Amino acid sequence: MLELHRDWMLSAPRDLEIQSFCTARALTGDLTPAIERTKRLIDGLQGRIGLHGPYIGFALDTADPEVALIVQKRLLQCLGVCEAVGATQMVVHSPVTGWDHGGHQDDPNEALIQIERLRYLLGPVLDRAEGAGVTLVMENIEDVDPAARCRIVDALGSTALKVSLDTGHAQYAHVTLGGPPVDLYVKAAGKRLDHVHLQDSDGFADRHWHPGDGPLNWRAIFAALGKLRHNPRLILEVNDLRGLRRGADYLIAQGLAQ
Repeated sequence: MLELHRDWMLSAPRDLEIQSFCTARALTGDLTPAIERTKRLIDGLQGRIGLHGPYIGFALDTADPEVALIVQKRLLQCLGVCEAVGATQMVVHSPVTGWDHGGHQDDPNEALIQIERLRYLLGPVLDRAEGAGVTLVMENIEDVDPAARCRIVDALGSTALKVSLDTGHAQYAHVTLGGPPVDLYVKAAGKRLDHVHLQDSDGFADRHWHPGDGPLNWRAIFAALGKLRHNPRLILEVNDLRGLRRGADYLIAQGLAQ
């Protein structure tokens, strides 16, 4: 994607999220060539650099201690890439499911168990991230309750863990699972919100449409973002990478971005 839009990325201090290291295959073997290529591509960029961490095939709250070690390994490998390319943020996926939303209300102990499993798995990762100056941001996937990730972040108490919002995922939770509108996810996260994936969706599936191609209320979302006293990274995450500028141009035309 960066090759297609590098001139635009260089034209202003635009934040970038690299998604080349989020699969097990990408983290297997000698990473040096991929790291060197990435460094060449991001050379000259003025914005903040982040990576999407691995997520396919596992959940961060796995109950199997042997699986947890494998997940730790992958996360630490990706942290190593962050260190090598100068990235200061890494996206990880929330383990909270739609099933958990009701289950945690029915038995609050289940939510506490989930937090302790996360503490066990993420402990070494967060320790290294703190030392490396990298912040992990936990992205909503099926989170119906926008405060669920906030409670996890507060409970783990690490300066290297904050909240990420994916607008399309929140729309899915709103339409399909009965969660609140997307702007309330911004309000719930507040000062913990450090990263946002901008994508439009009808809520039927994880569409990753350009902003403006779906029904999302972008004015409400950006109004909530505008009330924050800090600057979360706003990252366009759409399936149509070649047409990436279309969503950006829509938000600019609406007076919401530049």
